[in-house]
Amino acid sequence: MNDVIINKIAESGIITLDLEDFYPKEDIEIFDLKDYLFMELILKEKDFRASLQNVDWSKYKNKMVGITCSTDAIIPVWAYMLVASYLQPFAEYVSTGDKNNIINQILLQRIEKINPEDYTDKRIVIKGCGDITIPELAYTAITFKLKPVVKSIMYGEPCSTVPIYKRK
Repeated sequence: MNDVIINKIAESGIITLDLEDFYPKEDIEIFDLKDYLFMELILKEKDFRASLQNVDWSKYKNKMVGITCSTDAIIPVWAYMLVASYLQPFAEYVSTGDKNNIINQILLQRIEKINPEDYTDKRIVIKGCGDITIPELAYTAITFKLKPVVKSIMYGEPCSTVPIYKRK
């Protein structure tokens, strides 16, 4: 009796995409403008500029940085631009928002860089559960990006999937 176990999933040609691979592993720092405001509420241009000149910007080297203000202060757009200009030679990535905003922005940028033609006529499983909670916007973005070219999109694990799309 020669019973051979055949891995039908491995032979199916299904490609599994794990969105954790797109999740930023770099350090994310938040630059809070409130620390540079008068009484943490009022931006006085001269004082604001002077205080930014005293920041050790090198501590942001190779980091992902979100610029935000955690108080209800009214911040002019140029203040964000000024901070970004100081961060530019050091930080790997700079945008506005809190840590979750930065994670979302990076996830979307990395998904956007996918070449959909690499998945033409393929059966794709977007991995569901994992060690990191992936925001829904990443699942939406990958589906929108790949649907025009793939044969099918499923959610879950190759052994247990939920069908999302199948080309007719």
